[in-house]
Amino acid sequence: MTSAQNTAVPAPADAHSYARPTEAIALHLDLDIVVDFDSKTISGLASYQIENIAGTDEIIFDTRNLDIEQAYLGESKEETTAFRLGEEDKYLGQPLIISIKPDTRIVTIKYKTLPGAAAVQWLNPQQTAGKKYPFLFTQSQAILARTWIPIQDSPGIRITYTANVKVPEELLAVMSAENPQEKDSAGMYTFRMQQPIPSYLMALAVGDLMFRPLGPQTGIYAEPATIDAAAYEFAEMGKMLAAAEKLYGKYRWERYDLLVLPPSFPFGGMENPRLTFVTPTVLAKDRSLTSLVAHELAHSWSGNLVTNGTWNDFWLNEGFTVYFERRIMEELYGNDYANMLQVLGYQDLQKTINELGATSEDTCLKLNLEGRDPDEGLNDIAYEKGNFFLRNIEQTVGREQFDTFVKKYFNMFAFQSTSTNLFLHFLRQELIKDDELAEKINIEGWVYTPGLPEDFVKPVSSRFANVEKTYTDWKNRKSAAQLNTENWSSHEWLHFIRILPEQMTAQQITDLDNAFHFTTSGNSEVLAAWLLHAIHNNYTSADQALETFLINVGRRKFLVPIYKALIATPEGMEKALALYAKSRSNYHAVATVTLDDLLK
Repeated sequence: MTSAQNTAVPAPADAHSYARPTEAIALHLDLDIVVDFDSKTISGLASYQIENIAGTDEIIFDTRNLDIEQAYLGESKEETTAFRLGEEDKYLGQPLIISIKPDTRIVTIKYKTLPGAAAVQWLNPQQTAGKKYPFLFTQSQAILARTWIPIQDSPGIRITYTANVKVPEELLAVMSAENPQEKDSAGMYTFRMQQPIPSYLMALAVGDLMFRPLGPQTGIYAEPATIDAAAYEFAEMGKMLAAAEKLYGKYRWERYDLLVLPPSFPFGGMENPRLTFVTPTVLAKDRSLTSLVAHELAHSWSGNLVTNGTWNDFWLNEGFTVYFERRIMEELYGNDYANMLQVLGYQDLQKTINELGATSEDTCLKLNLEGRDPDEGLNDIAYEKGNFFLRNIEQTVGREQFDTFVKKYFNMFAFQSTSTNLFLHFLRQELIKDDELAEKINIEGWVYTPGLPEDFVKPVSSRFANVEKTYTDWKNRKSAAQLNTENWSSHEWLHFIRILPEQMTAQQITDLDNAFHFTTSGNSEVLAAWLLHAIHNNYTSADQALETFLINVGRRKFLVPIYKALIATPEGMEKALALYAKSRSNYHAVATVTLDDLLK
């Protein structure tokens, strides 16, 4: 336990966890595990300091696909105790129910993972950048921590932790904690996380990694083959950290480092405290995609510091983070740059609303995900609608007042979990002091109503207006090679590709590719957007690039639209299944769960 632990706000009822934190709750974890690449298992002891609040005779942990070998009471681990696993649920796994006494303070679980644990991806050497050593990484969000640690797996429950991790001696282990910066010849690593974190931020990676400092508080972990490119790409992390602190106060986690993972990582980034896990698809060689780093850094306040108490309130994590990310980018690169990000975000949001249906309850900010995989709520409604709601408040009350409010919110609820109701109560109490202001902000329309409010004003970008003029010139039969695209950023190129017509002639699509080399682009955002046009127009010159991309990139954001586009073409399912068969082993379970359902 540390002084950062704060139990002022009780853990809310969470439909996605079997734990009963109002009866018996875990406060601190001492993890002692061995990582075995041969058997693809993690095994060892999870020892918890607990508080038996109600004097109950049992404590409940979440598990899924774990082999529970024994349970012990007390510090000496000599007293075994009864345990049982409850009924299995498709998404939730099984409750692990352990018998305790009213005065029990320590519970230890001996366990091992089973092959196929959904959080854990075991990569063979060929799936890494260096091609020499295997690699492991975990992805615990939303409720996958329970597949590699028996844990009270709810974002409303926070723990501190230590860990001893044994790995092959040629590899380095890192976690969401204080990290080593050099390999240990015996493969023994010790970790400590003094600030209390929710279970979905438990993270482990093991591989042929090296560290390079970028500043006093920042640095990069990556494979040797990737470290130079990563160090160049993320050289401005220190500036981002300074900009973030200027906006919303001191960074509370000491160091901010990045780990560049192999391409199979299913997300752009994961905000694991002290060590953001990031996809190599942002290594564009021109620092054009580093807003993703600003996003993960912003999570150090919104999400990691103040956390959604359940997955029904996911927008509190992501809406705040997108808003904060764009404020960081505005601080560093100006208003015009940030406006481009807002327009691209609006395009993503509109696409998600169209896919879900404008009247779908899933397009409300406040969700009801009971009985469903909470991953269904991890979409642009939480990210972009949440961001635009906060922008709406800012524009209504004024930026200075809103910034004061946000800083107070982060300080008031630091190291705690919150909820939509709690946030809105705080908003009314601290910022909305009269009915006229409340009516302008329109909480009901934003939070509890599907789609976007009728008075929503679309974001605009002067730089994109120039892109649209260039597109009009091309549409009016000006050759692509004659278009004025000098000094365009990747955001301008992405906007240009997005506004191209879905159906083009063979001459048009060839003309564009010959002029701008989209098929060979090193920018993953640009290439992924272009490949959709290649699929829609049967542009066979991009077939090899498409196959290479699908085999080597595991980022779900790119994969789902591409496979959907393939399915929609004549004989597309056959082609999609053939490509998926070649690629599936390179994807993390977070991606394959979605794609298996799409391609069944």
